[in-house]
Amino acid sequence: MLVLIRGAGDIATGIAIRLWRAGVQVVMTDLPQPTAIRRTVCFSQAIVLGETQVEDATARRAEDILQARRICAAGEISVLADPELRCREELRPDALVDAILAKRNLGTCITDAPVVVGVGPGFTAGEDCHAVVETMRGHTLGRVIYRGSALPNTSIPGLVGGFAGERVLRAPADGILHQLADIGVTVSEGDVVATVEGQPMRCTISGVLRGILPEGTPVFRGMKAGDVDPRGKREYCDTVSDKALAVGGGVLEAVLALSGKLKEEP
Repeated sequence: MLVLIRGAGDIATGIAIRLWRAGVQVVMTDLPQPTAIRRTVCFSQAIVLGETQVEDATARRAEDILQARRICAAGEISVLADPELRCREELRPDALVDAILAKRNLGTCITDAPVVVGVGPGFTAGEDCHAVVETMRGHTLGRVIYRGSALPNTSIPGLVGGFAGERVLRAPADGILHQLADIGVTVSEGDVVATVEGQPMRCTISGVLRGILPEGTPVFRGMKAGDVDPRGKREYCDTVSDKALAVGGGVLEAVLALSGKLKEEP
């Protein structure tokens, strides 16, 4: 089975790892210059570095469809710089997962593959996809919805260690981000971890810097540019989050359940 995942950020990476561990071949797509914040647990880094490893899974950048297939055949995850998803028609995946997490559908259709799964708000099962997986933290996180939509976006990050919106670091101005601190360092409230056009991006809580945009990234004022984990566990920077694993489990369920139903049809 081949699954094509649109997006290669931290949630998409959790999905890819769940599928890959279950024996599914995975191809992912992302921007030529990825904007993932939790870069240490994002397969989008394969586009930048050529290859990257998250836990026990290795992802490699593919330059074309043939190379993508070879990477998958070798037991690794393939990543293409292909935000328009031009590879879809030639790849002909058994399932397509839209894990961009744009909070709205950016063009995915229920006819794009035999099984189409939408992740988070913006999708309606039965209309633009066959199933939706809930991404909001809480009782329904990771639940598969076969009719209807995920909970609407609240624009408020979920609670981690007792903090919600305070965890998120936002660009203080329009311009180019200058990174001053690396992922994994311990930070205190008020610490400056980056600047934009000379204006400081300060931490609003203490903890571990779990993610930050890389040096030279163009940003706009208010754009999400970093993340502080108040639990203070350095190892959490290098492992897939509980949320990503929960969502990944829901996607795995949906892909296997819907693929099984297709096989049963005459």
